[in-house]
Amino acid sequence: MQRLVDRLLAAGGVQAGRLRDSGVRRGSDVGLDELHQLPFVTKQDLWDHYPFGLRAAPETDVVCIHGTSGTLGRQTLVPYTAHDMDVWSEVMARALAGAGVTRRGLVHNAFGYGLFTGGQGLHQGAMRLGASVLPVSGGGTDLQLRLMLDLRPDVLCCTPSYAIYLGESFRSTGITADQLSLRIGLFGAEPWTEQMRIEIERLLGLRALNIYGLTEIIGPGVACESLDSEGLLNIAEDHFYPEVIGTDGEPVPDGEPGELVFTTLTKTGLPLLRYRTGDVAAVCGPVPGSARTLRRMTRVIGRSDDMLIIRGVNVFPAEVEAVLLEDDRVAPHYLVVEDRRDSSRPELRIAVEPYSAAEDAAVLERDLAAALQQRLGITCVVRMFAPGHIPRATSGKARRVVRWNHGVAPLPGLE
Repeated sequence: MQRLVDRLLAAGGVQAGRLRDSGVRRGSDVGLDELHQLPFVTKQDLWDHYPFGLRAAPETDVVCIHGTSGTLGRQTLVPYTAHDMDVWSEVMARALAGAGVTRRGLVHNAFGYGLFTGGQGLHQGAMRLGASVLPVSGGGTDLQLRLMLDLRPDVLCCTPSYAIYLGESFRSTGITADQLSLRIGLFGAEPWTEQMRIEIERLLGLRALNIYGLTEIIGPGVACESLDSEGLLNIAEDHFYPEVIGTDGEPVPDGEPGELVFTTLTKTGLPLLRYRTGDVAAVCGPVPGSARTLRRMTRVIGRSDDMLIIRGVNVFPAEVEAVLLEDDRVAPHYLVVEDRRDSSRPELRIAVEPYSAAEDAAVLERDLAAALQQRLGITCVVRMFAPGHIPRATSGKARRVVRWNHGVAPLPGLE
């Protein structure tokens, strides 16, 4: 931490100025106990100083540039040095090994390549581990299925929504999970629930594990579930120091959910001190008695900027998903619509699909509305649609939440 502060001060710029304004003149002025008193860095800072205003390494040291998906149409670019790429490969290899991947493994990597960090991160980590990589990237589902049948990979990496799409595509052709060679799946880049894990494992016959990361910090590999982490994700905290803060910006106790904040202890291209991720999760200690000493985090339950406020009640889309997928009549395809056409009385409209077209729509809609009322404390309008009606994530991230302010319905028939 102290070396990081010295690097930031030497680089000058926004973070150095804020440190000096806080009375920090050298790294030795900072201890972990005082970390919460230092200023944050936010996405807005990266936007305000686009493209590379927060870079701390010489331009000649940059070997790679990645970027976010462009939330709200605004791109964030992150420069990586050779040292950063080495750190990334290390934490990803560690994550893959903890998930049970071996040097003999074949990793079917269906995360997108390009500016998005998902594909490259898994690729670099698998090679560092010594496994073989099939860099299929996203989309081209027919090719994905053919390669999985022909090459028999034992590891699948992609978004959880795309894993479900692949599983359903296999099922539609009569291929069952026991005909596949998959053993392990690492899924991330979007929030997903325990109910989705169960569905993925049923469709593909593998052990589904959660991986977490974000471009601003390193990409995938910031944290990853292992076979022995009891459902939580091991944080690579020797490289990325975690904090959890409440809505007031103050630290919250272990086990209490709040916004994740990360400090990149070892990055050199774009080191960040106390970066507010916007992701909501909780942090706790390692598994008691485990040889692993890393702290763990829960799965991301939502984003602070995705939280819906419906008639004064805070709702995370992941809470809605948990209710829907607890009902074994409901397929893992849904759309949450925040209907604000009447700003004085917003509504939550939810489109679902059943596994069977024979389901009684009135009964299913009534039961789900009651379950959502009990869980969320608000009434919701639930509409059942025929199987295949709700758009699928044929590559990349699923579109689960939309806001309806005016005009036609975001899904025909949802009125």
